[in-house]
Amino acid sequence: MKLLLLLVGNAAVLYGLYRWLRTQRQVPQLRVFLLPTLALRLVAGLSSALHPSEDARYFHAWASHLAAQFWAAPLDWLHMLGGDEFHFEGRSLVFHDYSNTFFFMKVLSAFSWLTGGSFLVQGLYLSVAAYVACWTLVRVLSRLFPGSRGAAIGGLLLWPSAVYWSSGITKESLLLAGSALLLAGALPLLYRPTEPGRWRWALLAVLGAWLAFKMRFFFGGALVAMLLALAVVRAAEVAAGGLRRRWQVLLFGLLLAAGLRLAGEVSPVFRFNKFASQLTRTYATLREKSIGRPHIALPHLAPTAEGILLSVPKAAASTLLRPFAWEGDTVFYGFAALENLGLLLLTAPAGWDQLRRRPVPLPFALALVLLTYCLAMAALVGLSTPNLGTLSRYRAPWLPLLVYLLLCQPTVGGWLRRLRGLELR
Repeated sequence: MKLLLLLVGNAAVLYGLYRWLRTQRQVPQLRVFLLPTLALRLVAGLSSALHPSEDARYFHAWASHLAAQFWAAPLDWLHMLGGDEFHFEGRSLVFHDYSNTFFFMKVLSAFSWLTGGSFLVQGLYLSVAAYVACWTLVRVLSRLFPGSRGAAIGGLLLWPSAVYWSSGITKESLLLAGSALLLAGALPLLYRPTEPGRWRWALLAVLGAWLAFKMRFFFGGALVAMLLALAVVRAAEVAAGGLRRRWQVLLFGLLLAAGLRLAGEVSPVFRFNKFASQLTRTYATLREKSIGRPHIALPHLAPTAEGILLSVPKAAASTLLRPFAWEGDTVFYGFAALENLGLLLLTAPAGWDQLRRRPVPLPFALALVLLTYCLAMAALVGLSTPNLGTLSRYRAPWLPLLVYLLLCQPTVGGWLRRLRGLELR
């Protein structure tokens, strides 16, 4: 029975992937990137499987135990899916609060029948899932904002750390997939609401929001909140026949402030005291483990508004620009420093373009939302994760959006167009 399910299931998935690839190959201006970028993602997934992290081994080992329960006691397995505990054959896992780790194990166990419990196959399937979601968002962005096509490809399909860390058995693979699907479903509803197929986009957005929320509570919740604020700004813009940038910024800021206040009333998780206390405890715990290694030192961090505000600039800047070339003594730190240098080189002309108010191929409100989200995530990651090695992985689900924004700027966009012109000669 297991062998039959394995053969039939994989044959169905491979046939579905083949049909999907044939459909995507029919998209003009994008099809030339399809197979090379998919191959890049698969190579990253293969590399991740051949050199797995301790976290990946841990997830896979426990997912195998959950999968064993699936075959031996399917009703107990179904009951476990809705709870926070696992008990089977003398093994136990108990999570007292919401845990994305346990959710990730459940996902791995749920399609164990499809992979035969293979570490490699599971990693490749997760890599393909992240790729399909990113490709879907690239298609949406290319259709809605044609001038940003090259930026979407560069940010979502080619940026090195994002490709590597969102491939294989990593939480980031599902988090990036969820975020990309959420944006891919929400943006057509906001900017092409009269097009047919609105229910499909809505379902895609709901699926993406659920997945992002389950994989990382604050990341998914922040993106949903900002897209809701964007929807209000967009509605006001349409109703008024246009809205000046300063009014868009003001309205967006007021909506976020009101949303934070309301969220604190709905759930204690979002109340400042609880959030600040948890944040500082997490930082202190991880900092102790980072002694002797490159890390972010935040001497002013405390569970107060003043302590957090004083630490935000250094935390966000460190997340985006560290490690520097002189930090760390491994190849990993060297590649990370090189990528950060590339990020800095993209930021400089983008800032110059903004000072000169040169036009970009994105609506101002959308660029504002994506930039705010990325900077908020940079601050959150930097405040809670002092270890510089871990930062590269934690920023993988949202860094492609920041790279997309930077590549959309006129100067860098001109460089991309010249590169495409050279390729076509």
